[in-house]
Amino acid sequence: MRTLLALGIAAAMTQTALAAEIPDYSLTIYSSAQPGQLSSENLINFGPQLPGYALVRDGRKMALPSGSGVLRFTDVAKRIDPSTVAFESLTDPAGTRVVEQNYQFDLVNRDKLLERYIGATITVEQQRGDTLERLSGVLLSSADGSLILQRDSGEVLTINNYSNVLFPSLPGGLITRPTLVWLVNAKQGGTHDTRVSYQTQGMTWWSDYNITLRENGDNCDMDLSSWVTIVNQSGASYGQAQLKLVAGEVNRAPAPAAPQMMRNKAMLAGAVASMDEGFQESSLFEYHLYTLGRRSDLPDNSTKQLELFPTATKASCTKQLVFTASPPPWSHWSSPIQDQGYGATTEGTVGAFLEFENKESNKMGMPLPAGRVRVNQASVDGTLEFIGEDVIKHTPRNETLRIKLGNSFDVVGERKQLSFNYDKAGKFIDESFEVTVRNRKKTAVKVVAREYLYRWSGWSITAKNQDFVKRDASTIDFPLSIAADGEAKVTYTVRYKW
Repeated sequence: MRTLLALGIAAAMTQTALAAEIPDYSLTIYSSAQPGQLSSENLINFGPQLPGYALVRDGRKMALPSGSGVLRFTDVAKRIDPSTVAFESLTDPAGTRVVEQNYQFDLVNRDKLLERYIGATITVEQQRGDTLERLSGVLLSSADGSLILQRDSGEVLTINNYSNVLFPSLPGGLITRPTLVWLVNAKQGGTHDTRVSYQTQGMTWWSDYNITLRENGDNCDMDLSSWVTIVNQSGASYGQAQLKLVAGEVNRAPAPAAPQMMRNKAMLAGAVASMDEGFQESSLFEYHLYTLGRRSDLPDNSTKQLELFPTATKASCTKQLVFTASPPPWSHWSSPIQDQGYGATTEGTVGAFLEFENKESNKMGMPLPAGRVRVNQASVDGTLEFIGEDVIKHTPRNETLRIKLGNSFDVVGERKQLSFNYDKAGKFIDESFEVTVRNRKKTAVKVVAREYLYRWSGWSITAKNQDFVKRDASTIDFPLSIAADGEAKVTYTVRYKW
């Protein structure tokens, strides 16, 4: 069991305080990873580079002496941020204060032990065939992995190959685990409910979504499951911890301040008994907080996967094929694009997209943290096959999600310029296009021919052979229905005027 010691700083204060029970851990984990950036396969000792961090709260019962005493706490993560550490008594917060705080991280290792024993006697073991030989002497040097010993006879030995080094004792000042040391003044002696809080690097989380798609002619429905992956490479293990996840863009200053501690004793235990065992979502400032309704172990150097939400079954969705061949519009114009050859003739692509509404009426309606969405569909033999994936940003409820799965194999097309007229005096450009889309499937399809009006912000359609839908300030869509092994043509003329 981990221990927490309180040692008196004077002869009259020699009481010892021990942790009375298993720590009560509560972790709030934050992620700064870009959606889809991480996966379980590419996490090998990321450590401090892991894009995320955690706020750790460690509750204990501990006996404190009345008056001043030193507390030594060895149960902290190796990647702790010492500037965020806080110790408090929940039993007597007003009468207990920390006068001084130190973080000791001079951990013992072979090189440090050898350095401390320069000028002292050590014993070196060497394996010579089947015989283990021991050589004792005063250590003169340990540079570059070689040991130089002076024996009692005055003989000086250089030892390059050795199997073990025996030290008489552990020198003072070296510790086996990172340790927090507080000088605490407590008015009330006895057993206190205490809490240690700090932030640590080496922890993160992300979301993964799996969709099972079913097509039925022009319509489709799907099952959506959601999972959370939590990674702990902080250098500490947390047994039976209450886990919370924060989704949102939380700003951090380069030198974070110590977290404000909550002094409500009821918060220590957490109100999880009334919750079910899954994650419960709630608002937190401008973010979303997901609290697991049960406690869970989070060992060091581990990856844990948990269900985020129950599977949404038979949610409605729409498959959409979108043909695009025109260049995307400029984000801003300084002058109209007058080059006739710009985007004149292009072979485009037909992207396959899946759209669905994140609404309660569609059996969903929950804030979805950013993550990767993988889509599977049953093949002719009934087995699920992977058909594409995309990433989503943090998406609130009642929004529409649009997932790109890939490009269509059997639907192709091109776009060509039919005419171009630039009137410099009249300050306008007239341009005509023909868009052709062919369907080589054995069934009819619906396709959207999407055109970007990219030459100038002021435009109007002066002629067309089909109706269109204005998507935004520089995009129009022509809905097309194309028979099996058929084709559709769109012609239109646009005038740009400035």
